[in-house]
Amino acid sequence: MPTYRYLALKPDGARLRNVLQADSERHARQLLRDQGLFPRRLVAVGHRPRIRRQRALDAETLAMLTRQLATLVEAGISIGDALDALVQQTEEHKARGLLLDVLRRVREGHALADSLAAHPGTFDDLYRSLVAAGERAGRLAGILEQLADHLERVQQQRSRARTALIYPSVLILVSILVVTGLMVHVVPRLAEQFEHSNMTLPTLTRALIAFSDLLQATAGWLAAALIVGGLLVQHLLRQPEPRRRWHAMALRLPHIGELLSLLDTARLTRTLAILTGSGIPLLDALKVSRNTLGNQVLREAVDAIVADVSSGISLHRAMARTGRFSPTLLHMIASGEASGRLERMLERIAISREITFNRRVDAALGLFEPLLILVMGGVVLVIVLAILLPIMSLNGSLSP
Repeated sequence: MPTYRYLALKPDGARLRNVLQADSERHARQLLRDQGLFPRRLVAVGHRPRIRRQRALDAETLAMLTRQLATLVEAGISIGDALDALVQQTEEHKARGLLLDVLRRVREGHALADSLAAHPGTFDDLYRSLVAAGERAGRLAGILEQLADHLERVQQQRSRARTALIYPSVLILVSILVVTGLMVHVVPRLAEQFEHSNMTLPTLTRALIAFSDLLQATAGWLAAALIVGGLLVQHLLRQPEPRRRWHAMALRLPHIGELLSLLDTARLTRTLAILTGSGIPLLDALKVSRNTLGNQVLREAVDAIVADVSSGISLHRAMARTGRFSPTLLHMIASGEASGRLERMLERIAISREITFNRRVDAALGLFEPLLILVMGGVVLVIVLAILLPIMSLNGSLSP
């Protein structure tokens, strides 16, 4: 059944944009009139890439829809009816349009995984591979539940990682703005007062005034340089080789590199555990898991692992040859392979890595805030001393 985007007027004159399914444009207009709406424009939904990109859903919405679909399928409802129920209860325009397109493809006879492939921006390789495995094994509901859990977990990890980067950055930025405001607006006015007194200023005060003058003279150039430098770095990081060098350097940074490695290792092992537990061959699971990693160097390490495993080398030996994984992790994977419980061992590794990552991020944030307060307190103390010293000297010279 074709899908139409429409613009209609409500009885009160308000505009309404949404999508609906109808046999024809005439049928669509009639459906809108039956709802008390006045159709102004109808456009058949095509399959151009531009429309697909517009329909990409965020991780939170995708996790919610996946869990709802799993619940409906678990209740014995067919895929088509389950998707139709989601369409009826979904009010968000973008999600509704995407679900309608998937529903149309399913009703045309396509498998659910193939229908999802029309929207790669929303349903990645991992999602589609698991759905396909669930359809083949006849346990789609359980797979969808696992997917929903995974999506929620990934969203939490991303939020925590963003907090670890954004929170300190915001604090530093605010601190810089406060100090800059003092140097640009407060110090120059005090300097004018000191100049009229014709007194010899302390060295600290003269240094502060000189720095304030320099900052005022070069503020525009500094801002322009920061903007141009940021744009240049952004452009360079889009190029494969500079991006790889940046990722390699990030892994070598003290503490930060270890956190990045923990995060990507947790993603890799968690994804491998889900895929292999769903009956997907290890090689295919590795190829899909590679795309979940954020660091280019670790992605290349997984490419090397795929090549070694395809030649008959065991997983733990292939991982050891890259030199990117800890001995503890390698030992646990070797134990899982030897006991035939690789999926369970990968799950344990992922849980361990996630717990360690969360603890270290919390500890780092807990230490950073008081440390920044101390640094800022020291900077403000220097500024206050530079201001008070000449005032105290002036008072001393005026006292009898």
